Amino acid sequence: MLKAHFDQLAAYNRWANRRVYAEAATLSDDIRKRAEGLFFDSLHGTLSHMLVADYIWMRRFTGDGPVPERLNQILYEDFSELRAAREAEDTRIIGFVTGTDDYERVIEYQNSSGKTFQQQVGPALTHFFNHQAHHRGQIHAGLTIAGIREPASLDLLVMQRGG
Repeated sequence: MLKAHFDQLAAYNRWANRRVYAEAATLSDDIRKRAEGLFFDSLHGTLSHMLVADYIWMRRFTGDGPVPERLNQILYEDFSELRAAREAEDTRIIGFVTGTDDYERVIEYQNSSGKTFQQQVGPALTHFFNHQAHHRGQIHAGLTIAGIREPASLDLLVMQRGG
């Protein structure tokens, strides 16, 4: 049951990311980078943070991958490069998630403040996907603020129904 659950969340993560990137691509670079009061300032900043966080967590899970300098780092100024990196990371996430079923394995890591934690993979994956959904919600609101009247739905149910 857990395997199917996490595999579905990995697929949903890519599906939802593709939807927000498709919407963001309809905006000019100036609008994507305009300060909107989002936690990471702009749509571009928040999209970048999501990728930063994925790099951090995937390194914790696998021991491999980029090492961002800070949570608000802008990894790519160019939107198309950011989008390509997002696609590549989503593919890597799906590969990791579908390739594991050891949810009780304990990982040890340091957070951004340097504090060390130990956590099982299953609960860490739950946080990982929840963090993405949290920030995609902010991006969805930012897309509305930027003038997209009704951004594409990000409901899991829509994906499950083939949308």
